[in-house]
Amino acid sequence: MRQALIVLSAAVGLATLGGCGEKAAQEGVAKNIVKAEHSQAANAQQADNILLAEWVGPYGGVPAFNKMRLEDLKPAIEKGIEMNLAEIDAITADPAAPTFANTIVPLERGGAELGRVFSYYGIWSGNLSSPEFRKIQQELAPQLAEFESKITQNAQLFKRVKAIYDQRESMDLDAEQKRVVELIYNQFAINGATLKGASKERYAEINQRLAELYTKFANNVLADEEGYDIFLSKDQLAGLPESYIAAAAALAEEKGEKGKYAITNTRSSMDPFLTYSDNRALRKQVWTNYYSRGDNGDLHDNNAIIAEILKLRDERVSLLGFDNYAQWRLQDRMAKSPERALTLMEAVWPAAVARVEEEVADMQAVADAEKAGITIEPWDYRYYAEKVRKAKYDLDSDEVKQYLQLDKLREAMFYVAGELFNFEFTPVAADTVPVFHEDVKVWEVTDKTTGEHIGLWYLDPFARAGKRSGAWATMYRDHSTFDGKKTVLSSNNSNFIKGAPGEPVLVSWDDAETFFHEFGHALHFLASNVTYPTLNSGVRDYTEFQSQLLERWLSTDAVIDNYLVHYKTGEPIPADLVAKIKKAARFNQGFATTEYLASALMDMKLHTADPEDMDPDVFERETLAELGMPKELVMRHRTPHFGHIFSGEGYSAGYYGYMWADVLTSDAAEAFAESEGGFYDKEVASRLVKYLFAPRNALDPAEAYRAFRGRDAHIEALMRDRGFPPPEKKDAAAATKS
Repeated sequence: MRQALIVLSAAVGLATLGGCGEKAAQEGVAKNIVKAEHSQAANAQQADNILLAEWVGPYGGVPAFNKMRLEDLKPAIEKGIEMNLAEIDAITADPAAPTFANTIVPLERGGAELGRVFSYYGIWSGNLSSPEFRKIQQELAPQLAEFESKITQNAQLFKRVKAIYDQRESMDLDAEQKRVVELIYNQFAINGATLKGASKERYAEINQRLAELYTKFANNVLADEEGYDIFLSKDQLAGLPESYIAAAAALAEEKGEKGKYAITNTRSSMDPFLTYSDNRALRKQVWTNYYSRGDNGDLHDNNAIIAEILKLRDERVSLLGFDNYAQWRLQDRMAKSPERALTLMEAVWPAAVARVEEEVADMQAVADAEKAGITIEPWDYRYYAEKVRKAKYDLDSDEVKQYLQLDKLREAMFYVAGELFNFEFTPVAADTVPVFHEDVKVWEVTDKTTGEHIGLWYLDPFARAGKRSGAWATMYRDHSTFDGKKTVLSSNNSNFIKGAPGEPVLVSWDDAETFFHEFGHALHFLASNVTYPTLNSGVRDYTEFQSQLLERWLSTDAVIDNYLVHYKTGEPIPADLVAKIKKAARFNQGFATTEYLASALMDMKLHTADPEDMDPDVFERETLAELGMPKELVMRHRTPHFGHIFSGEGYSAGYYGYMWADVLTSDAAEAFAESEGGFYDKEVASRLVKYLFAPRNALDPAEAYRAFRGRDAHIEALMRDRGFPPPEKKDAAAATKS
């Protein structure tokens, strides 16, 4: 069961943790010891295909990324499916009464070979995509959906799981085992296992079609990201920082346009260009290219795909008796219902929009004073916001970047991990652990006190052709102990623009926060202290909390004083510049909150509306008008490229989860701020690791948070964080009570 869920997630390209995106963890788990018969030919095929082979080498075995070949992928997946289904058959053929040992344990062990294949699949999908891979991906999507249905809708298997679930209180099970049984049973139940006859068949058919559509959607977005590069000449660079120009030159040369400057159609390239470029016409072009991804009326247009996805999702959950997709999706989340999620978002929305009005007024005043003769448009927002930042706070974002070196930020993250988690990170020699690209580096993670090996951390920091945009975290192997201790293989992936040879990579404050954020996901993986693989699964409106919380350590004195140094002089960041950064911490919160909330609200409204005859483009416009969306900005993710919700089901009807998690984040940050030791208080850090990181999903998230804080989180902490007035009391109570 564990591996079936991994396979489905990877096959449909779920959004990854952070970004943020969350591709479900694609890890190999325990070695298969289920007694399923395999022919000599099958064993020979497995031995010959490196993607199926058991991992060897140091650190409990590592993926052979240096030997992966695309031609091995499809046969490896097909063989892995065959082997996993044989394991399921062995479980259902057991004549003994169902027990935890003869049903749940082999389910936890099962699919080891397929799990290994999907570690490689995830690399091709996220880090090294190509037209050849996308063709294979498209071919495999329906096969993988069919495979997943064969497990989740296996009547004999579900009968055994249900028997254990019904008797779990009378069986001699510990707390972790009961939690595993409940999670596995729920996964069967919410994925159609209770259906019969024609409804069951239709459910499986819908899953197959959705898998195809998710893959098409993701590939269309990637095609539009790769197909709209802009190459500038020297006279078009006015306003752009030297570091950005150098990186753009290097990127253009890499793309065969030496002497020019490349602006790619990704957020990491778009965002700084819109912030600094003096050329308004070019700003509009870059903005239009980025926010039109998947919406260009061509072969890569996603609107028809979205309409079909929404109809199929609605039909599928109606087979299970739900009124809408969001209702089905939120049943096992912290929010529990779409109404509670909407209550939280609608409590914050008015304050965010009101702040946008103030921000636009400030920007318009600057434009008028400069006699620009314009009215602020979306492609002007970042540019004039930067001018307002300088005027109000005397804070120059490019000046701040001089102290934000990627390598130093990584060292700062290691320091924080050492203080909070007692982890130590040691570089692994390049020839010790295989990697899939020369840019990827690896560190061993150990306990600072005992020297115990915890796992490995892979970092793939730079943008490249074939790599999806954004930043994300994933696992190649997660922690478990039920079948021998398995240590963690974790990974962080970013899209920083590589600097000129020998030059450090300088990033913005926002990008530095994102770097810390994704590292928070990795720490959540590495801190895991659970027995069974299923307990590493996440609750979507909770798993962003841990990573959002880690962002707070970027602005702590220990990090600022020791790791933010000028890239040329090595001098520490000046105290007056730090003061300006902290003073401006709430700057532009209207923009940040509103662009996010617009996407989150759109997601929820798309999945609670009647999808019959829905035109996604019209629905987006009308919904934004009803919300009173400010015309000067746009949704963070417009519907045609909203990969979080349409390239899979990871965040579908769940994008609100970032704000739900941010309520927890703001409240937990106040627990540190109020403590004697501040953000490095040992007692609070110990509770953090014990209750909020190590248990993963072994504890109900609401119970875990109460164990850490002594109460539920308060929405007022979020409003204080953002400098917004407190919400109405009734809204606050409804939004935060667990």
